[in-house]
Amino acid sequence: MTADQGRPQPLDDAAGHPLTDDTVVAALGADLRSAGYTNDGVTRLLGGDAHDALVRGVWWPALAATRDAAGEDGRLATLIRLFLLGSDEPEDAVAAAFPTTGTDALMAQGVLARVDESRLRARLDIRPHADDTRDYLVVADQDAAMRPGPVARDHVLGIGGASISLARAVIREPVRRALDIGTGCGIQALHLDAHCEQIVATDTNDRALALAAATARLNGMSWDLRAGSMFEPVAGERFDLIVSNPPFVVGAGGQDYIYRDSGVVGDGLCEQLVRELPAHLNPGGTAQILANWIIRDSEPWAERVRSWLAGTGLDAWVVQREVADPISYISLWLSDAGEDESSAAQRGAEWLEWFEANGIVAIGMGSITARLPMPAETRDPDVVIEEITGAGEEVTGYEAQAFLARRRYLRETSDGRLLAQRLSVAPVMLEEHSLPGDEGWHQVSAAVRRPGGPGAVLGVDEISRALLAGCRGQVPLGVLLELLADFHGVDTDALAEAALPVVREAIGRGILYEAT
Repeated sequence: MTADQGRPQPLDDAAGHPLTDDTVVAALGADLRSAGYTNDGVTRLLGGDAHDALVRGVWWPALAATRDAAGEDGRLATLIRLFLLGSDEPEDAVAAAFPTTGTDALMAQGVLARVDESRLRARLDIRPHADDTRDYLVVADQDAAMRPGPVARDHVLGIGGASISLARAVIREPVRRALDIGTGCGIQALHLDAHCEQIVATDTNDRALALAAATARLNGMSWDLRAGSMFEPVAGERFDLIVSNPPFVVGAGGQDYIYRDSGVVGDGLCEQLVRELPAHLNPGGTAQILANWIIRDSEPWAERVRSWLAGTGLDAWVVQREVADPISYISLWLSDAGEDESSAAQRGAEWLEWFEANGIVAIGMGSITARLPMPAETRDPDVVIEEITGAGEEVTGYEAQAFLARRRYLRETSDGRLLAQRLSVAPVMLEEHSLPGDEGWHQVSAAVRRPGGPGAVLGVDEISRALLAGCRGQVPLGVLLELLADFHGVDTDALAEAALPVVREAIGRGILYEAT
């Protein structure tokens, strides 16, 4: 990297869509993998500290780590600098990194561009990605940190925090048909491929569909890619699983950047998406989406999202993970687009004025997991809306699946049956809070927490704490309550009436479960 390469120089966009030649895509994948361009390979070459810094957006340790690489590691170092650091590289080194594909084919297919007579650089962001089972390659556009100036209107976002959050939250049980709305670079479809027989992925951005197709081909996959907004490309069709990381950014309804702006005023797109889910889910099917919602002083945020679900018949678990004030929210998205200070200042001021005019005091950000009940389930929808902001309490696919199973158990289990069950307590920690007083420490509150469980905390008093301690899967709940009533000198029925809501909440949060 030369002295002027701390920030990459702007390049014209490639004509047409990149990576449309299947032969070139196959050769590109072979070259990348033969060089060890995988998640583990990159981590090994950079070292853990430099790799972690790169994930945080600090690029210089990775540049230093690749400087002296030689042999096969030299190929890998060139690829890291090209695709992950955005540097321009000597043409002979780039040619050595792509012995099968060749640089001419990659330039013709919009992957590489010439900087001068002796140096090349990447036009795309192609990076390794991995889950618990295999390695992938993901194709996207370079973000503003790698290419100065605002991104293009049809910019295709790569792997980001939101997309990873959704991928981790999706329930990974095998299904026949899945739909990915707003697929972008294809990251959600990539993960769906492991447990879904058929995958339909849609987007309004033709460039996104082209790069998603390249991502699929690089990983030996085949998806049904369709152009169109929301459910238009799948009118009349139903699915077992629907996922979406939509352009949820709350604004006045413009569409400066397709990846973030829906063209719908406020949070209307997310509302529309939720309301249209029932018409496209198979009975028993699940939808998992990310969403943003408006918060006003005059309206509790939970009631706003609850209104989206009203009349849909969906069971749902809504989790608010973050709340951003208007200035922080606007600043985040202006920075993400890479606009210069003058443009950002003007756009930010107009955006903030719109927020103020509409009484918006904050934006909530989170996830919605919804399920369409089976026809035989004639009951009111089961909707839980809560705020869970703690670190390490993110919604995962395992936790989402367990949550839905627990809610079903609670719906189907009467109080009488529950009293007859032997219950066990999950691995939990007792947390006590005390204040100093004249006679030493005075306990003011206590709770049990299931580590890693979203919202898996339950306030306890002396009796409920003793009840939880006694749930070891050995005697029925009713017997435990009788013993506690005798010990404390209270009426058994009165204790059961008071304790059952606490027990149900503990089951709902995964703190108690039926012993086998």
